Amino acid sequence: MSTERDILTLAQWLSPAFPVGAFAYSHGLETAIQSGAIASAGDLQDWLADVLTHGSGRNDCILLRAAYACDSNAALEDINQTALAVSASGERILETQLQGSAFSQTTAVIWGTDKAALCYPVAIGCAAAYMQLDVDLTVALCLHAFASNLVSAAVRAVPLGQTEGQAVLAALIPLCDQIARETRDAALDDLSSSAFLSDIAALQHETLQPRTFRS
Repeated sequence: MSTERDILTLAQWLSPAFPVGAFAYSHGLETAIQSGAIASAGDLQDWLADVLTHGSGRNDCILLRAAYACDSNAALEDINQTALAVSASGERILETQLQGSAFSQTTAVIWGTDKAALCYPVAIGCAAAYMQLDVDLTVALCLHAFASNLVSAAVRAVPLGQTEGQAVLAALIPLCDQIARETRDAALDDLSSSAFLSDIAALQHETLQPRTFRS
């Protein structure tokens, strides 16, 4: 059962104030905005729902759960290499590596967790296991934080009003909860992505000019 400590610790880890540099990444969203594919709150909600359900969002849940349950360094390295393998572009690899490394370094100093450089969802899963945080809560809040960061990017880049952005995020809460529940029994063999437009946008972002975000 989740405790107040679990909730508050995860709120700190997944806060925009936590120094992982999440604000600098759009996960390819910037390409879709510049192309006109995302021009409204409705467009954004549909795009994010696809990414969460069929792309990186769901995969991150599976990777986090695998890392949480991991019982050896060798198995953890396999999980981390798998996380890199399912990243659709060079920028997404850097995104997950740099955020994961920053997360691990900070939690190691404050909570005494392992400071090994790991992909972001893998690092969160390891830290949550070390702190004995509820894994289901961790997965759901991590997915919500992922969506929240992309909403924030869209508010700046579309641009959308703050209220519109928050309405999109609120509408995605049931989906985040659903995906978190659906991945409880998922294994690495269940990793996949059919969010093709998002993956292509991430690849195209590598040569996008001008651009504001790192991915």
